[in-house]
Amino acid sequence: MSEGVVQLTDPRALRAVAHPTRLKLIALLRRMGPLTATQAGERIGESPSGCSFHLRSLAKWGLVEEAGGGRGRERPWQATASGHEWAARGPSEEVDEAGDLLTRVVVERWFEEAVQWVDRRHGESREWANAAIAGDRMIAVTAAELEEIDRRIGAILAPYMERVGHPETHPAGARNAVLIQLGFPFPDEPPP
Repeated sequence: MSEGVVQLTDPRALRAVAHPTRLKLIALLRRMGPLTATQAGERIGESPSGCSFHLRSLAKWGLVEEAGGGRGRERPWQATASGHEWAARGPSEEVDEAGDLLTRVVVERWFEEAVQWVDRRHGESREWANAAIAGDRMIAVTAAELEEIDRRIGAILAPYMERVGHPETHPAGARNAVLIQLGFPFPDEPPP
């Protein structure tokens, strides 16, 4: 897997990725490395044929690729990059609508994962339960400053992101974790 990020600009790609099963598959392949449709299906609760269909769709847009070896549903697939991004605003209304759809599905998935964490955290070690992050911070920034914060956070996270999918690089006790970032202005404060 490349450590890069796939830029999604085609509205068809944005809509294709905006499917909960496809998002689960992308995340799973990034975390676990190459898996067959059967192996992936067992982990996310989907049929091998359904996973094959979704993996082929993701491959069409450059988010996954065959890892080599195997045949049919038993061929392994891998993620092509450590992340994917899309613009908040595109060159057309169609791109904007498709980007909004993907953003909604992704935020819903994040919320679902966060609620699942709350449900299972008491079964975790005290160390991991205490290390988990839940909170917010009120900030006053310009749009440019918010972009700079995002860039700087990305730079801080880069060495840890490089380990994902490469368990041989993990220090003792390391686990894959998700860090969700959201930053947006309040609606009751219009721009100056």
